Amino acid sequence: MSVWTRRRLLTSAASAVSAVSAVSAAGLAVTAAGPARAADGRPRPGDADIADSLRALPGLRLIEERNDAGPGYRHFVLGLRQPVDHTDPAAGTFEQRLTLLHTAADRPTVLFSTGYHAVLTPRLSEPATLLGANQLQVEHRYFGTSRPAGPGYTHLTIRQAADDHHRVVCLFRRLYPGAWLSTGSSKGGMTSLYHRRFHPGDVDGTVVYSAPNNVDDREDSACLRFLETVGTAPGREAVKAAQRRMLSHRAELVARYEAWASAAGDTFRIVGSADKAFEIAVLRVLFMFWQRATPADIAAIPGPRATVDELYTWLDRWAGLSLYADNSARNYIPYWYQIGTQLGYGDVPTAHLADLLRHPGGIEPRNFVPRDIPLRFDSAAMPDIDRWVRRRGSRLLFVNGAQDPAVAEHFRPGGPDARMLWVPGGNHGVDIADLSPADRSSAEDALHRWVGQEYFTQTLGT
Repeated sequence: MSVWTRRRLLTSAASAVSAVSAVSAAGLAVTAAGPARAADGRPRPGDADIADSLRALPGLRLIEERNDAGPGYRHFVLGLRQPVDHTDPAAGTFEQRLTLLHTAADRPTVLFSTGYHAVLTPRLSEPATLLGANQLQVEHRYFGTSRPAGPGYTHLTIRQAADDHHRVVCLFRRLYPGAWLSTGSSKGGMTSLYHRRFHPGDVDGTVVYSAPNNVDDREDSACLRFLETVGTAPGREAVKAAQRRMLSHRAELVARYEAWASAAGDTFRIVGSADKAFEIAVLRVLFMFWQRATPADIAAIPGPRATVDELYTWLDRWAGLSLYADNSARNYIPYWYQIGTQLGYGDVPTAHLADLLRHPGGIEPRNFVPRDIPLRFDSAAMPDIDRWVRRRGSRLLFVNGAQDPAVAEHFRPGGPDARMLWVPGGNHGVDIADLSPADRSSAEDALHRWVGQEYFTQTLGT
């Protein structure tokens, strides 16, 4: 079973993993072989056949149990019947995809969201790893298989998604009555936070990684300023020079892009053309490169002698050219719909490319959403979230990388037991494990405090 840390298993999780093994040895953990059993060999109340307990939950369908979980865990794929509109029962229902990594009913539970489709590979989030917890993953409405019937995305709002998560927690507390945390990274972190805004008492704390906070979609100066100062001056100039070089070789690069699409049976109907998709990728690569780059990556930016093939390969690696062709782009229509109606989006510097651009406003959300789907921006949505985080949001932990343009506009928690921690030099993939020793200890202490120090001491032995 993989662990949802982007580079390595948490060093600080070693004690939790050892504790899980110890609990398993005592007969308390559930494995793929069967239900949890106490030391005398009998099934424990609440854990005796978790599969039957899941089947008994109203509105929940056990789609399959997969035999790919690690020691001490069972992995279930589930479907939950949800209202299309939580304010109008007559609007019908849809089935929302969930996954469950179950270890024991008396352990904490982590509610995990990617903000997109569900990941069916069994991956423990960092908080679940640290706490030896159960993990319940919620696929975001309108992504993956969790799609209401009918055209359009009218009911794709942060409040409707928050209400989805609320119903999930209320239902699964019947099986997991102990402490709950929520977590997610990037859009998943945003989703977790929006859930807390509207249902603050659902969980006992939330860990938010690398989450943007675009309070005013008309004001992008913070993002633009960040991209003009991130990294080193030579590194910034190298990326900008590569962008100009790619646009100067537009004809050759677009021809190769079109050839790739033709071979893959792909098209560009949503964005409009391969030429436009190529230009969008070139514009976005400035942001996407700095979002993930390491010092070694800066040294590998294609220079003046780079071939067309090298430019194409570099652009594809950092901007993901397949994302703008229809086979992938259609999967992200709901993402761009959210960007264009509530979430907002940061801008990128373009002055250095002005003489080479052909498609004004190329990175606007409208370019990624079919024209028959209206986009009306709700300018009150993000200020409401921001005010709640600043004034009332409690038990919130934000973990950001100082070199991540996604958090050029970041949350500023001001409520009880809420704080922001930064990883110096960190990018969009930071973890608690990347923090300084003092900050890492502080973050882990917060998680232990939120789930109850008594539980953590007695159950995990730390």
